[in-house]
Amino acid sequence: MSDKPLTGLRVIERASGVAAAQAGRLMCQMGAEVIMAEPTGGTPIREEPPLLPGGQSALFTYLSAGKCSVICDPSNPGFREDMEKLLAEADIFIDDTPVADRAGLGLDEARIAKAHPDLVHLSVLPYGAYGPKAGWKGEELNLIHAGGEGFLLPNGLSADLFPDRPPLKIAGHFAEMQGGTTAAMAALAALWAGKGQFVDASVQDANVAVGAFGIQRFGDGSVEHRLTRSFKFGGVIECADGYVELLTLESRQWEGLLDLLGADDWAQDPGLADEVGRSARGGEINERIRSWARHQKVEDLVSKAQTRGVPMARYNAPEHVLTGLQETARGIFATLETPDGPVKVQSLPFRFGPDALPVSETIASPGADQSILTGDNDRRASA
Repeated sequence: MSDKPLTGLRVIERASGVAAAQAGRLMCQMGAEVIMAEPTGGTPIREEPPLLPGGQSALFTYLSAGKCSVICDPSNPGFREDMEKLLAEADIFIDDTPVADRAGLGLDEARIAKAHPDLVHLSVLPYGAYGPKAGWKGEELNLIHAGGEGFLLPNGLSADLFPDRPPLKIAGHFAEMQGGTTAAMAALAALWAGKGQFVDASVQDANVAVGAFGIQRFGDGSVEHRLTRSFKFGGVIECADGYVELLTLESRQWEGLLDLLGADDWAQDPGLADEVGRSARGGEINERIRSWARHQKVEDLVSKAQTRGVPMARYNAPEHVLTGLQETARGIFATLETPDGPVKVQSLPFRFGPDALPVSETIASPGADQSILTGDNDRRASA
């Protein structure tokens, strides 16, 4: 008997993009039975690079671990009937079908609400299902910039070193993952309400809400820009064997930093006594920090900083992220056994007890669980 929090729930996932699949992944790892309703040959995510040595998409492996798969293809005459069977037994329906195509497939909001009044219908689209941009397409590149984050990158030291570089896209599927996570939480909130309803999730809105950096200064009439978006001192600091990132926001952290630097001389300047004075002389402070840090070892420096309450951490390379002491102790990454060998994946970004929930490992081939549509796996009929 599993003690995962969503055990007993059934979720139907019709996803061609990362955001909807991420919403399904979170629910699956929390214990829900998630059934991918795929077209013949499988969802396009199955072909998304990079590929593992055996040819399987690494992204699909991450997003689909533990999910079931049935073929439910809109080109087949029985598509509507099959979808009705799936939705009749479901608690949540995740769908990223374009708005213009939904009515023709029988997947529009009004029809589903009438046929399945107890169902939480989660729509996950780049710009939502309503409004002037509801019909717009959007890939990761569009969405990371539409959410404001891309406009602000690179910043800090990178902007100092390369001020002429254009805006950057964060690696991977940052915006879509944010959108899918927000969508999953919205659907579970709707489920908690105890009544069927339509939940409209916009990937753009989710990114604006989560970051908010692009619009946080609207109140005073200014717009954040990557060349000005940085703390006056701190940020990425070069050391003898790597980099650290430093951030000081509070007076106690400033005092700890001075103790770490051994700054008994220049730090006594009355002009550095308050935050306003320090901000005005951020360049000077950073020169002193960087000159000192170039002779320090990363691990030694981080250890000394943290014992003094100074917010500093190693600027990690990928291998450091996977093997770090904190990441290991908290179980942030789990090992997923695949036909291509073990693969490290992120576990749930939250937990419900002292230990991280185990990651489900089965990677279903297209249609591997077709028996669900034949009635051989009828959860409620057997309950």
